[in-house]
Amino acid sequence: MRQWFTAICAALLCGACAAQALQLTDDRGVSVTLPRAPQRIVSVLPSLTETVCELGACSRLVGVDRYSNYPASVRNLPKVGGGIDPNVEAIVALKPDVVLMAMSSRAIERLESLGINVVALEPKTAKDIQRVLDKIGQVLGVADARRIWRVIDAGVTAAAQSLPPRVRATTVYFEVNRGPYAAGQGSFIGELLTRLGAQNIITPDLGPFPKINPEYVVRANPDVIMIGDRNVEGLAQRPGWGGIRAIREKRLCVFTPDQADVLVRPGPRMAEAARLMAQCLLDKAP
Repeated sequence: MRQWFTAICAALLCGACAAQALQLTDDRGVSVTLPRAPQRIVSVLPSLTETVCELGACSRLVGVDRYSNYPASVRNLPKVGGGIDPNVEAIVALKPDVVLMAMSSRAIERLESLGINVVALEPKTAKDIQRVLDKIGQVLGVADARRIWRVIDAGVTAAAQSLPPRVRATTVYFEVNRGPYAAGQGSFIGELLTRLGAQNIITPDLGPFPKINPEYVVRANPDVIMIGDRNVEGLAQRPGWGGIRAIREKRLCVFTPDQADVLVRPGPRMAEAARLMAQCLLDKAP
């Protein structure tokens, strides 16, 4: 009888442990099983860091990449290098339950070979942002992740509705960084421009974040240019760019580093990005 009772207790205990296990499929299509909701998380992509915090789990972060700087509390966490090529030894030393990183990171296989759980997520579109919120919600054991998306989406809609009809059809060039690399219509930035009623000069066939020939922008002759202040130096001196309508008529929106971080990170501050773009269009549209 005693052995039977012990066996029953053991079975119940195993069932409880199994119930706590988390299983999800990341953006690689890889099934990842975590024995329980992780309490020690390393995030190696700023948008993923921000998503963890937006879901109320900032306190579980034990390390981040060098570019994660929002919210302010993450600035004091140990840094583990860049997202593409992070410091594997530094990550292992933090003894994480899971590492959140982009699919493009070169460290995924190395970390997994060392027994570290990796969830690879790489949002590029609004739909991706929604999916990543759900996935990280699963990782954290947070049930209301979709509520966060509804708030974000409502904020974008409100930004669009705040604009008068005169700004619609304004042609825009959004430069992500030097190269130049632009925000295409298929990117989350391009999708925001579309929802705001603007016309992105980058055609869909070029992809979400194409490196473009500077002559392309000259020919497109946009009404407004959106650019970060890290990249604006020498803009008018690029061959032919002095004649672009946006430069000639001083219709440039130059974003501070903090604003640029909001705009180029596909994460929970998407509504704030929409408000920044909307204000730009309100101020600079012809």
